[in-house]
Amino acid sequence: MKASELLKGLQYSVICGDEDIEIKEIYNDSRKVGAQGLFFCIVGAKFDGHEYIKDVTEKGAVCLIVQKDVNPVPGVLIVKVESTRYAMGIISSNFYGNPSSKLTVIGITGTKGKTTTTYMIREMLMSAGHKTGLIGTIEIMDGKEVIPANNTTPESMIVHKKLKDMLDNGLDSVVMEVSSQGLMLDRVAGVDFDYGIFSNLSRDHIGPNEHKTFEEYAMWKSKLFTMCKTGIFNADDAYVDMMTEHAACKIVTYGIHGDYDYKANDHNLYNKDGHLGIGYHLSGKLNGDVLVNLPGNFSIYNSLAAIAVADLMGVPFDKIQAILKTIKVKGRVELIPISDKFTIMIDYAHNAVSLESILETLREYNPGRLVSLFGCGGDRSKERRFEMGEVSGNMADLTIITSDNPRSEDPQAIINDIKTGIDKTTGKYVEIIDRKEAIRYAIMHAEPGDVIVLAGKGHEDYQEIKGVKYHMDERDLIREILEEEDVTKICGYNNRYFA
Repeated sequence: MKASELLKGLQYSVICGDEDIEIKEIYNDSRKVGAQGLFFCIVGAKFDGHEYIKDVTEKGAVCLIVQKDVNPVPGVLIVKVESTRYAMGIISSNFYGNPSSKLTVIGITGTKGKTTTTYMIREMLMSAGHKTGLIGTIEIMDGKEVIPANNTTPESMIVHKKLKDMLDNGLDSVVMEVSSQGLMLDRVAGVDFDYGIFSNLSRDHIGPNEHKTFEEYAMWKSKLFTMCKTGIFNADDAYVDMMTEHAACKIVTYGIHGDYDYKANDHNLYNKDGHLGIGYHLSGKLNGDVLVNLPGNFSIYNSLAAIAVADLMGVPFDKIQAILKTIKVKGRVELIPISDKFTIMIDYAHNAVSLESILETLREYNPGRLVSLFGCGGDRSKERRFEMGEVSGNMADLTIITSDNPRSEDPQAIINDIKTGIDKTTGKYVEIIDRKEAIRYAIMHAEPGDVIVLAGKGHEDYQEIKGVKYHMDERDLIREILEEEDVTKICGYNNRYFA
């Protein structure tokens, strides 16, 4: 492909070289550059691609995309743009044949609920015959393989490559999580969004390595609604006006407390044989009863967002209802139904805000006891440990303090920090360093009516210790424990889940 074709849609100036030069591949990693390659000089937190110009041209790069003034290189096309990250998105889209324009693309942004909502939407679309891919926090599904994700929103080169793969694999639609970092760093530049969804906004991701202020965080979130054709908004959220202020899309609303396009009425909690869920009556563009196989008010909002986009894409209401009755998302209030007498679930809650949210939600179901099992990551903020300890001490009837990813730290030192927080409360706790043994304790000491939440690991299937990631999936740990123990000691145990 000629460089001139790749540059379509960009504002740029040519420092030197011929725009008709042929490009065989595009790169943003200097170590991988090959003959007839185009290299993006990305300015990152630790490395600056402009410093590798000599290296990549010697390896065969014939085109450089830069945002700084650089010296001409004989025989090399050097193109200067305002932002090499933005250019990488546009050029990647052109290189892969603008795949997003040939798919129905659904993007979801917000502080919480993105992951669960993406899976709800995908299942609904699949049930109606749409072959649907997914790009998210947990994994990328391209219709042929499932790839563990490194970032909520991958770099734009990966996004467009995977969209091309989805097309090649016969998919017609994709649902993706769009993080504020992804929007700020132009990881979705060049993506043609048909639908954008706003779930909610809270004060998270504010710090030296993320966003300087809450206002900046909100501003980047709102960018999605300048890029999509239809925006679907949680109209109950306190910050929805910040999302719609500069929106350049058709607006669709959902929520509980107003006259919205999709409104949940008369919600009620569902608790039977250890299964927790929530039901409501849907009104507006659709009318009927809905039962969601996930607990809490946030499950109402997540399901409403999914219902809205599914309905707009023509999914029959009966299929939508059927999916929500059985929906399950790995590591997001994921029920592990091993007992009819108590409830045990896995959730990714790994900071004080998310732990407080899940415990508050589960408290609404009036458990016999609310049991919170968690640890905190090593080489991370000690404040998070104090805060999570205090939250669990105040809200849980029993806290089981254990290990998460200790990384380079001593697990006991991390536990001691958590205890500093919990000691500010009157909450009961036990400490068990080994996570499997901590889970064993929770199961073997379960009482009728208990709700046990294993918090922090969620979808992760590893534990990182001293720079090494060891396999550790809490689902496997539970199965092993049940195989090792006399299950007659476990109240109301049934083996259907692991049968």
